[in-house]
Amino acid sequence: MPAAVDAIDAYIQALPGERRRIAHGEWGLTLSSEQAGGWPLDVGLRIADGLLTVKAHALTDPEQIDPWMLLWWNRSTRMVRFGVTQAREVWVHADLPVAAVDETSLDRLLGLVVEGAVAVRDFQRAQREPAPEHGGGWLDPRG
Repeated sequence: MPAAVDAIDAYIQALPGERRRIAHGEWGLTLSSEQAGGWPLDVGLRIADGLLTVKAHALTDPEQIDPWMLLWWNRSTRMVRFGVTQAREVWVHADLPVAAVDETSLDRLLGLVVEGAVAVRDFQRAQREPAPEHGGGWLDPRG
């Protein structure tokens, strides 16, 4: 585990933006609104029981999000999964065995977690916005 802790610590420290070491084997980082689909994204990392667990709080208000759709998305994702709390908040989770932690695997894991959070935020935004009445494309019969 010491090698994984050192690798994660070095990786986190090299990232731009707000980052923090909470305790031994625990880190946090906050991505800016521009990087995270419209509002800041808090991401937590923790080593416990032989796993590196990464969690990101994607949505507080899951309006327009069907939890069954998230289960369906879970079937098509790799390494990450969506979860919903009893308060209906949407989270993105991922786990990686500590023995597999290196810069490349960590970069991939964090990238997938952020991508999942941004995807569910973008999906919610698209569901809230009305569809355009006139697409204006060449396939639109109205011109």
